Amino acid sequence: MLIEGLYTTDHFSFEDNTVNASITLNSDHDIFKGHFPGNPILPGVCSIQIIKELTEKALDRSLFLSVSSNVKFLETVNPDVNPKLVLSIAISEVEEVIKLKAIISYNDTIALNLRAQFKNLEGTLSK
Repeated sequence: MLIEGLYTTDHFSFEDNTVNASITLNSDHDIFKGHFPGNPILPGVCSIQIIKELTEKALDRSLFLSVSSNVKFLETVNPDVNPKLVLSIAISEVEEVIKLKAIISYNDTIALNLRAQFKNLEGTLSK
């Protein structure tokens, strides 16, 4: 985990090339003290990192982001108001390129819609 203690995973499943997960943000994490004081908001880059980490868990591989073709931040995520997030990540692999269609939502509100491509780093996570 790149940002230790930012979130906990409440549910995780990987079936039919789709990750379904729910997480709880730690509203006391230091990142929210700077982004933004008095009005905490989950940084967009952290949302993408969470998607990457859950994809790595599903595939048991280390990945790096190579292309983000469509990133839409539709709503802000305030960890004090909506700490519980739901993620759906559809994964396909073509010629060693992992393609994702991911959605982060809370209370039936879509916060992030992402289409991206990742490439493998050497090795697996479990080694």
